[in-house]
Amino acid sequence: MLLELSFAVAVVAIYLHAFNAEGLYFIEHDAIESVDIDFVLSRFLTHLIFLSLLVIVTFIDIDEKTIPDNVTLPGTLLGLLLVTLNPWTLPISETIRIDQQIYLSWTHVAAPDVYPVGEFTPGGLGLALGCLWLWIFALLPRFWHGDYGFKRAWKYFWASLFCHRYRRQTYGLLGVGFVLTLGIWLVASQGGRAWVALISSLAGMASGTLLIWSVRLVGRATLKREAMGFGDVTLMAMIGSFLGWQATLVVFFLAPVAGLAVGLVLLTIHREDEVPYGPFLCIGAVVTLMCWSSLWSYLEPIFSTFGSILPVLLLLCLSLMTLLLAVWAKLKKRFLTSPPQA
Repeated sequence: MLLELSFAVAVVAIYLHAFNAEGLYFIEHDAIESVDIDFVLSRFLTHLIFLSLLVIVTFIDIDEKTIPDNVTLPGTLLGLLLVTLNPWTLPISETIRIDQQIYLSWTHVAAPDVYPVGEFTPGGLGLALGCLWLWIFALLPRFWHGDYGFKRAWKYFWASLFCHRYRRQTYGLLGVGFVLTLGIWLVASQGGRAWVALISSLAGMASGTLLIWSVRLVGRATLKREAMGFGDVTLMAMIGSFLGWQATLVVFFLAPVAGLAVGLVLLTIHREDEVPYGPFLCIGAVVTLMCWSSLWSYLEPIFSTFGSILPVLLLLCLSLMTLLLAVWAKLKKRFLTSPPQA
């Protein structure tokens, strides 16, 4: 009942959030246009689709402790398509000021730097295809057995991709990758805002994949268990395809705040040390989308100053997390694990 009520409230909030932009101005195709009801409704509908996907994931993850790929994978493709067709699906930041007038701007891949022209460049195409194939590679049914040395692990890795059990899945994903590569090439050849929007969506998808996948690998290496399910990886990729890489970073750091609070309560009351993380990612995504203008006013100087070294800072954070998890694993083993009974 609480989830159904929350969904209804969120739908109203998203509509009011979209309607709040009416009467303002935006720059489109080098022309100044006023935000009208068509603009509001098109943006509301894309965000309603996004919200519906998040609610479906939340219900399933709470009930079954799993996030189905048949929701997040089509959702990711849908995010890429909707953002390409309507870049205003991405979070809006009021960052352009001309003659005391505020003009709306969607958060493109280069923000907060100057809005990209949208011309075809080999570097832009390489970035887009790199983001796409990172996502495809993450989805492949690959296995790594490092206990027998690198050479044998490498052999088993490729054997697992094309073994009889997973061959159809591998070929299917590779086929999807080649079709999407063709689609990216076609959009890139046309250039314009659709190309910039597609790169922005792909960058968000790749950053979401890489962030949660890294946490998953670090947790497995230090705690010898799954810190996050792979469904969280595909969910974050879907969120990134709708929000872009800047907002995805905010979701990544915002979700643990709610997760930690609820996790401590469950650990204290019910002694549960495993909490589904998907709902907190969904909550972080909705809060980030709704509050992006306010968040961006604080974050824009940070992205402007540290934008080029943010990957290095994230690497340092992951290294620190690895150290902290290793320390926690040792403390838990020493002080919280019951000694074996004779």
